[in-house]
Amino acid sequence: MAYRITEECLACGVCADECPSGAISEGDNIFVIDPEVCTNCGTCMEVCPNEAIVEE
Repeated sequence: MAYRITEECLACGVCADECPSGAISEGDNIFVIDPEVCTNCGTCMEVCPNEAIVEE
């Protein structure tokens, strides 16, 4: 299962700080998840304060 950060992202960085695999980085306007590095643990979705991370 893959995760995606939506346009609802506030670029707060909580997801990147909590990602155990380091798959999340700052993009142009929002954070992005590298699917090659992501282990699909779901931590990012759990900690996002704006519910901007969804399962694809």
